[in-house]
Amino acid sequence: MDLGLRGKVALVTAGSKGMGRACALGLAAEGARVAICARGEADLRSAAEEIRARAGTEALALPADVTRAGDVERLVAATREKLGPVDILVANAGGPPRGTFGELADEQWVGAFELSLLSTVRLIRAVLPEMRQRKWGRILTIQSSSVKQPIPGLLLSNAVRPGVAGLMKTLAAEVGRDGVLVNTVCPGRILTDRFLSGAASQQLSREQYLERQSTEIPLGRIGTPEEFASVVVFLASERASYVTGVALQVDGGLVRGLI
Repeated sequence: MDLGLRGKVALVTAGSKGMGRACALGLAAEGARVAICARGEADLRSAAEEIRARAGTEALALPADVTRAGDVERLVAATREKLGPVDILVANAGGPPRGTFGELADEQWVGAFELSLLSTVRLIRAVLPEMRQRKWGRILTIQSSSVKQPIPGLLLSNAVRPGVAGLMKTLAAEVGRDGVLVNTVCPGRILTDRFLSGAASQQLSREQYLERQSTEIPLGRIGTPEEFASVVVFLASERASYVTGVALQVDGGLVRGLI
């Protein structure tokens, strides 16, 4: 199936590792020209080199911190200068820290707001006008299954990420007639470094941790970044031309809610 992505310009934030890296690779494999950003330059360069080697397409590595307004402006400007206006935005960022209500001070709440919500707002603000002018665009944000079902111990994520989904749902109604599709993708338990870090905190081996974390998942296993990325790539494509305003979980059936 031709997904219609050849020659499109995609910007993937937090694209040096995990799900972001897999999304960038997946888009590049379909012929998109990809720009990725992250704070760590070594991992960023490694990811860009892998994209070029495996997909044989352009890959632009741009160090940036998406919680900084100036970095977001420079990131989008550099992508436009090197590759062209952004057709596809995959707004991704690391998750807020763990913590219960009594453990979290104002600084953690503000940080979670800036990381998950305000960074998404700024990225969209920077790319949306040109998408509307061209009457084509895809805006995707990677959030969490906490949008659909709160996760114990992740109070900040449970509180802030649903706000991002609300933003995206509202925006979808505003820009749909301009050919811009806006969706939220909600990973469940995906095999990333961040996910695997939980093994050490629970004093379990990797195998024990994976077995325990798979128990509640109907498919009986943890998902891979590539499986998650396949959904993102489809939603970014021409083939998803009638899908907007959706918050779609990619979780092996973990979330039990009907909506």
